Amino acid sequence: MQGSHGGRTGERPPRPGETTQRPGEMPGAPRATAPAWGAAHPAAARSDADRNAVRRRPIGVFDSGIGGLTVVGALRRCLPGEDLIYFGDAARVPYGTKSAATVTRFARESVTFLARREIKLLVVACNTASALALPALRETVAIPMLGVLEPGAAEAARQTRSGRIGVIGTAATIASGAYRRALADRDAGFEIVERPCPLFVPLAEEGWVAGEVPRQIATRYLAPLRKAQIDTLILGCTHYPLLKEVIAEAAGATVTLVDSAEATAHETATLLEARALRNPSATGGSCRVFVSDRPRRFSEIGAAFLGEPLTSVSLVDQSDLPWYER
Repeated sequence: MQGSHGGRTGERPPRPGETTQRPGEMPGAPRATAPAWGAAHPAAARSDADRNAVRRRPIGVFDSGIGGLTVVGALRRCLPGEDLIYFGDAARVPYGTKSAATVTRFARESVTFLARREIKLLVVACNTASALALPALRETVAIPMLGVLEPGAAEAARQTRSGRIGVIGTAATIASGAYRRALADRDAGFEIVERPCPLFVPLAEEGWVAGEVPRQIATRYLAPLRKAQIDTLILGCTHYPLLKEVIAEAAGATVTLVDSAEATAHETATLLEARALRNPSATGGSCRVFVSDRPRRFSEIGAAFLGEPLTSVSLVDQSDLPWYER
């Protein structure tokens, strides 16, 4: 990992120009423009050297906090040659209990932070932001992007045998109905049972991923899904893979778990190939981690989410955060 543990980032990078405010946008909200080569698609690069430079740019990943590191870990396993930049908005976590308008504003500001670092592709590694803010984010920056919701829904549609699919996630994700719509778009005949599981997030962050307490909570949460005889269960929050064993036990042996982090990593690889954005390097990709608050705490518990040691986390200088510019 690059960066210095608990340190602040260095010089502020040059900013692209900003467009005028659009209807319905928060007053003073910054909008990052397209990357420096002038368009989101690498076809805008006019020479082989330009195209290779674009391919070597990093992938940006953001989440409301630490859960998105499960997506980063999946990306590093699936795309070991890609450089990654992760931003965790630890100062304003969780997003899952906030309104759609607030989530959209926070997500726009987090994406703007990453867009300034000339990323070639953006992964919204937050189910809540994917459910509530993705269309607004696509208007905010002209960079190819995907969320974690659609890949998870697509994988569940492939895996189900009976057409009975369960979805668990934060209260905001479940209330949005985004997974239900994504699944119905694939097959209107799917029977979908949804359940918010808010206590899974603090359990994962505190490391309570096994034992009697998480087992009892999982059993209580998943009882309606088990009664509905689902055969496929979407883990609709990036914290939930850490609780995969107790969730699998509570769901039942015949239920297939769909990890949206793994599905998103594979979809990212597909998108990179389709856009001719794949880094020519097969190995050696780096990972830089930035947070808006509490870097030491983030580093202490991040390894479990990332699946590898997390020895350095950079605290972003407050002047480099879009919401401090108002």
